[in-house]
Amino acid sequence: MYATNYHRASSLKDAQALFKKADDGKFVSGGQTLLPTMKQRLAAPSDLIDLRHVKDLKGIKVSGKKVTIGAATTHAEVATNEKLAKACPAIASLASHIGDPAVRHMGTIGGSIANNDPAADYPAAMMALDATIHTNKRQISADKFFKGMFETALKDGEIITAVEFSAPKKAAYSKYPNPASRYAMCGVFVADHGKGDVRVAVTGAGNDGVFRHKAMEKALAADWSPEAVASAKVNEDDMLSDIHGNEAYRANLVRVMAKRAVAAAG
Repeated sequence: MYATNYHRASSLKDAQALFKKADDGKFVSGGQTLLPTMKQRLAAPSDLIDLRHVKDLKGIKVSGKKVTIGAATTHAEVATNEKLAKACPAIASLASHIGDPAVRHMGTIGGSIANNDPAADYPAAMMALDATIHTNKRQISADKFFKGMFETALKDGEIITAVEFSAPKKAAYSKYPNPASRYAMCGVFVADHGKGDVRVAVTGAGNDGVFRHKAMEKALAADWSPEAVASAKVNEDDMLSDIHGNEAYRANLVRVMAKRAVAAAG
């Protein structure tokens, strides 16, 4: 691991000032991806700017159907917040199955979506919940935020401050986890927002990261049932293939996880 300078930002303004001064600074919020990458010498930022202690980036607010989660809120906090569990149990359940307890108490929702790992859980939730990503500069819809594998709409120096969404009528997330890493080999988040507005987002399986499955959305809008997605076509050419499973295997997982998610949503 290369030498680096550590800074504990006290506010967003402080974080921005530290970033501007750094030769090659990186924001860190949990560090569950960045720190292992640095240990492997695949990244060597001159400065690390820790956002976890910025008060304005923490906390969960539920006002009616409107849900706002601060970017520095940990997975464990998302999983155990009672108001959130009542408003949108699907995202609380999702958070409770990320990694292990150590990861859940360190990793944050903002750090996860900023990294946009193709097998991370939150990106699927953000897309299916039609979330808005708030930054220190603007607001970005989830559909436009996730650009591809490890790529987002964030610009250099831009900081995620919160995510916001309206709680759906019903929703659920089902994933097939890698037994070693607990990352999703395939995860499907389904959400019924009412009046025919159904969203289905898939993580872990696509060769270009998280994506929405429009055919499943159309099928569920007409008939909300596991059978409606059972026969949906999943293009194998769009699927990942690695030592854990080939294209056909992951395409089948998409259908299976979608069926389980719809059944769980009720």
